Parts: sequence; C-alpha cells; structure tokens
Amino acid sequence: MSTAELGETNVSQGLTLARLMRRIARNYLLRRVVVAAIKVFVVVTLTFFLIRLMPTNPVEVYINELITQYGMSFDEARNQAAALLAIDLDAPLSQQYLQYMRGLAQGNLGTSFRSKGTPVTAIIAKFLPWTLFSVGVSLLISFTLGMLLGMWAAYRRESLGDHAITTLSSIFSSVPNYLIGLMLVVFLGAQWKLLPITQMRGSMSPGMQPGFTWAFLKDIFFHAALPIATYVLTTVGGWTLAMKSSTIATLGEDYITVAKARGLPESRIMTSYVGRNASLPLFTSLAISIGFIVGGSTLIEFIFVYQGVGQLLLNSIVQRDYPVMQGIFLIITMTVILANFLADFLYSRLDPRIRVAGDK
Repeated sequence: MSTAELGETNVSQGLTLARLMRRIARNYLLRRVVVAAIKVFVVVTLTFFLIRLMPTNPVEVYINELITQYGMSFDEARNQAAALLAIDLDAPLSQQYLQYMRGLAQGNLGTSFRSKGTPVTAIIAKFLPWTLFSVGVSLLISFTLGMLLGMWAAYRRESLGDHAITTLSSIFSSVPNYLIGLMLVVFLGAQWKLLPITQMRGSMSPGMQPGFTWAFLKDIFFHAALPIATYVLTTVGGWTLAMKSSTIATLGEDYITVAKARGLPESRIMTSYVGRNASLPLFTSLAISIGFIVGGSTLIEFIFVYQGVGQLLLNSIVQRDYPVMQGIFLIITMTVILANFLADFLYSRLDPRIRVAGDK
C-alpha cells in the first residue's frame, strides 16, 4: 500500500471514529451506557487495589486462625496454609490486576482462596437469592405501605392520625437499621421470649428441600421474618413522608381543581389523578433503592445470622478472600449503576424535556 493510500485510510478511520463519538455524544441513551461502563471500570479498578491495602493478607489471616483455634505451631500452620492457599501474593500488583481483568472480560470472577477450587460465581449464586428474597420482599412491602399511609396522611392533614403517622415515620426513618435489628433480638427474643430467635437463624431449616411447596415457603418466610421486619420498619417511614409531600403538592395542582369542578367521584380523583401523579417521583426513587439491595444487608444478616450475600461479604472481608470480595463488590457496583441508569431512563420517559435537553 502506498503512502498516499495509507494516509487516506487513516483519515477515513479518523472520520469514522469522530462520527461515532458525535453520535454517542448526541444520543442520550448511548451516552448513559458509555458513562455507566466507565463507572464500572473505575470502581472495579479502585476495588482491586483498595482491598489489597487492608492490613494482613489471606495467608496471614489463615495462619493466625490455625494457631488460635487449633493450637498449631507457626511452622505447621504455615505449611497447611501454603497447601490450601495456592496463591502468589508476591507477584506485582500490575500483573495480578491484568490477570484479573482478563478473567473478568471472559466472565470469570476467579476462584475463592478459602474454598479451594470453588468459583466465585458459584458461591455468590448460592447466597445471593436469599438476600434478593428478604430485601426484595421488604422493599415491596414498605413501598406499598408507605404510599398508602402517605396518601392517607395527606388527605387527613392536621388530624391526629396524620400527626401520629408523620411522627412515627420520622422516628423510624432516622433510626439505623442495625439498631432496630438488635432491639428485636433483645426484646422479642431474649427479654420477652416471644420468638424462637435460635430456631430462626439461617435462611432455611436443615433438611428442608427447596421447591414450590407450602412447607418450603412457610419455612423461608419464618427465617426471613426478622430481617424483613427490620427492613420494613426502617424504610417505610421514608416512603410515607415522601408520598405525603408529593400528594400534598399534587392536590394543589389546577387539574385536580378542574376534576373536582367537573363533579368526578372522589375515588376516581384519588386513584387516577392524585395517586398516579403523586407516585411518579417515588417510582424513580424505588429504582435507585433497588440498586442498594445487595450492599445494604451486611449488618442485618450478621445480626440475624441470615445466610445471604451480606453475611458472605462480611466473612470474606474477615478472611481476606480477595476474589469473593471483588465479586460481591462488582455485583453491588453493577446493581447500583444499573439502578441509576434505570432511574435516568424513567425520568427521561416521564419528562421528555430531560431527554431533549440531553440530546442538544
């Protein structure tokens, strides 16, 4: 190929790339996808290096466990750790990072240090459904209940019920969820003996076979009852206050006054006009809340010994199981970014002005 032809090829490729960049910059959806991909890359990179700055490493932690729990000598513990943890932590971080990213590009999250030969994806797949179940059910309950209570309080403004709901919502939304969880354990389990806390540990009873049976459903709800109750108590107040504020603002709109002047039934105004429009901002907030399902369960699952991904994350941090930690943080990152992307998409669908302004 001559020099002139090579130059024309480079120019053509440059123009194609420039056109692609302009297309991405002008398209709202494509721009959000590119930004989301960059965020995932940055967070994954930071996570990889930050967890390796933690004091001690997997080998040292395991040696200390063997010495403390089993009374082994240092040499015995070191030999057993070397046999189990076949990892090379002395390799340059850049080499470890490139190896991790190559595996990640192929969908491989690596294997656990502590569960030798077990893929991280298999470990997460074992624990993740329980977290999605407990936090997902609680989010659905608290969101629905918060919408109903908020709308009722807005329609009964300045009444005793309104003041009671608003006060309780403010109190429960400001109390940390782990404190509510500890109070449930102490009072319902230890002090008043109302619940068999010991039997409720775990995600399901030993020997229970998963399946769409009444016995299995009853068992998993029994074990998830306290985590669900904790999540609901600590989140329903926020949804209630948000729905009340949104409903009050909607009741002052002109189209509500017109609907009342037309003589429409109050039930229709409440559902079709007030409820539908007042709940729109909450649905976008719900999309963001979904992203924090995975990462917001660590302390609650630890308190109730619930075998979800939060408990798995805590154990992997204590054991310095880098691949499991990286896999869980990747899942958390992707769910949060995906939830924000979904919220942006909903906003752009509900308010076209956002999309039009973004396309300029």
